[in-house]
Amino acid sequence: MTARVLMIQGTSSSVGKSLLTAALCRVFARKGVRVAPFKAQNMSNNAAVCADGAEIGRAQALQAVAAGVEPTADMNPVLLKPEADSRSQVVVLGRPLAHLEGGQLLPPQRGTLAHCDRCARSAAGGLRIGADRGSG
Repeated sequence: MTARVLMIQGTSSSVGKSLLTAALCRVFARKGVRVAPFKAQNMSNNAAVCADGAEIGRAQALQAVAAGVEPTADMNPVLLKPEADSRSQVVVLGRPLAHLEGGQLLPPQRGTLAHCDRCARSAAGGLRIGADRGSG
């Protein structure tokens, strides 16, 4: 069975998308529905460490806990960690991959889009609802 996906979007940053997603994950989990969070790309210095040592955004880790599932790198496959005004560390599947200056892009062969697609499908496998949220 393919999971239904509920996408939370907002008009800007800091409008409560992460908190609302966590609340919905908890509500569904308490009703016995298998649910997990997913955010393809996140920019944050507030990383959480999963049981296997992978890094994901702290919000996705909190949402996983609210859903009653173990946080995994599949829930946040691309994490951008700002290092300076115009430089970020790129973390893919929980592991550091590159350091990019503003305006630089990863070459397509690095496969970040493919990773995101695979992770979204993996995260949804066996779930009744996947809670996805857009960037603000």
